[in-house]
Amino acid sequence: MGGDFIRLQVHRTLVRYNFEQQKQHMKDFKKYYIITEEPEIIYQALTNASTLKLWTGEEAEMSTAPDSEFSLFGGDIVGKNIEFEEGKKIVQQWYFDGQDEPSIVTIKLHKHKDGTSAELRHTNIPDEAYDDMVEGWTDNYFRSLMEFYE
Repeated sequence: MGGDFIRLQVHRTLVRYNFEQQKQHMKDFKKYYIITEEPEIIYQALTNASTLKLWTGEEAEMSTAPDSEFSLFGGDIVGKNIEFEEGKKIVQQWYFDGQDEPSIVTIKLHKHKDGTSAELRHTNIPDEAYDDMVEGWTDNYFRSLMEFYE
C-alpha cells in the first residue's frame, strides 16, 4: 500500500514537472502591421477562402463559423476558428503536433490613418517553432497581405 502511494506521488510530481517544463518552453509574440486598406476589406481578406487564395497563392479552407476547422497555405497551417467580430477581430487556435496548451492567434483590426493597423497576438508558441513562426508572420503572412493591397 505504501509503495503505491509513493509511486502515485512520484507520478504526480513528474506530471507537474513536465507540465511546468512545457509551460516554460512557450513564447508569445505581439506585433502591429499597417496595411493600406480599410479594416472591413482586410477582415474579408483574412476570412474568405477565395480571397485568402488570391493573396497567399495557396489553397485555403476558411469559415467564419466558430468551432470550424481551417487550413491555410495549402495545409501548412491548420487549426480551429474560435471567435469572429466582423471587420474587427479574429481568434483562432493553431495546432502544433504534440502540444497540450492551445496556441491562440488573435488579430484585431483597427482603423488607421493609412488604412488598417492589424494587431497580432500569438500565444503559446512552442520554443522550437518561435523563430520560424515570427519570421513567417512578418516575412510571409503579413508581407504578402500588405503587398497585395499596395
